[in-house]
Amino acid sequence: MPKNIGFAYTLLRQVCRPDRQYPEGQVNTLYFDTPDLDQYMRSASGEFKKDKVRIRWYGEIRNQQGMVPVFLELKSRCGFATSKQRRMLMVPGECLELSCLGAGIVNKTTLVDTLAGFGHFLDKPLRPIIVISYWRYRFNEMLTGMRVSCDYNIRSSMVAPELGHRERKLWLRGGVVEVKGPTIELPITLRRIRFLDTDWSRFSKYANCVESHLSAAGTMGWLWPSGRMIEP
Repeated sequence: MPKNIGFAYTLLRQVCRPDRQYPEGQVNTLYFDTPDLDQYMRSASGEFKKDKVRIRWYGEIRNQQGMVPVFLELKSRCGFATSKQRRMLMVPGECLELSCLGAGIVNKTTLVDTLAGFGHFLDKPLRPIIVISYWRYRFNEMLTGMRVSCDYNIRSSMVAPELGHRERKLWLRGGVVEVKGPTIELPITLRRIRFLDTDWSRFSKYANCVESHLSAAGTMGWLWPSGRMIEP
């Protein structure tokens, strides 16, 4: 979790090219989970195999006009291997207002049928839990073409009313640099970003944001990612 987003961005610009199609922009994601937060528990405990069901869209989270494209996604991880399946759907812009996200954006039949089409069959019902928004810079590493992203201004709101401590919005301090490629080894050009005062490991925005909402205000690490505390 780099404490200096500007420094991280500068380092990445020295060895990466901005993505030609979508160099930067806001990402919004509504995450689904079981009533007992099964996926959160799996993610927080670092289980070898886990899935995330989410709906993602781009741009401002509110004041979307007309029909808006969203992407219903199934992200699956087995060890360090990750795969993602997605389907684009068109929904009315008002469905993306924060006050409406508890309804899940799409109906349950669409959710279940789409996941079944991905080969994913539910043993427990899913419901919307939390919406997470952040600004993302997208890059391609110059030598290998690996995709690299730098996310910051990570904000979250619980949409399940009985969960958390009813904060309207929490802000996760710092940022996340994510490298996507066929190996866990960093390319030579990217190894200099180890100078950032951080560790390199698997990181889940979903698990860390839910943990912040479930922790009482003012407790140790309330707004810091678990295990990654830095000076205020």
